[in-house]
This record gives sequence, C-alpha cells and structure tokens, in this order.
Amino acid sequence: MTVRVVFRREARGEFDEAHDWYECQQPGRGDRFAERVEEVLARIAALPRLHQCVYLDVRRALVRDFPYLILYRVLPKQIRVIAVFHTRRDPTIWQSRI
Repeated sequence: MTVRVVFRREARGEFDEAHDWYECQQPGRGDRFAERVEEVLARIAALPRLHQCVYLDVRRALVRDFPYLILYRVLPKQIRVIAVFHTRRDPTIWQSRI
C-alpha cells in the first residue's frame, strides 16, 4: 500500500534550494538530484517503516549519490517530510521542527 507523502514548508524550501544550487553548478545536476529524491520518496511511500528511527519517531533515508537525508514521520494517513537535509548541517535545525 502506498501512503501519501507531504512536505513541511521548510522541507520543500530545502529541496528547492538544493535543486537550484546543483543546477547552477552543472546543468542537469539539479534534475538528477530531484530524481534521486523522488526515488527515496517512492520507497518511503511504499514501505514507510523501512528506515530506522533516529530521533523520537523521526526516520531517516539517505539520498543516493548526494549528501542528503530525507527525514520523515509516519503518521496515520500520510508521511510527513520534516527535512531534506544536507548531512553536514547541524541536526538540531531539523530536530527543532518536531
């Protein structure tokens, strides 16, 4: 069963910012980043509890080929994406969103 995936406003902003940054570095790279994120989101929607909890009930999925994590919560009727987060950033930033 596939569950609906919903982004928090901050997570959508992080995704857009990363996409734009990669696209400025090399045309097409931003689209490749978006494809990799979509792969992770599809896996999360199909198997929401596949990834381990890393903070309270927040789960973490790695984005292949990019130094990013998708941090999310499994709610009764949806998956809530808390952050699209660069692995070198301070985790207290996304933890404050819980």
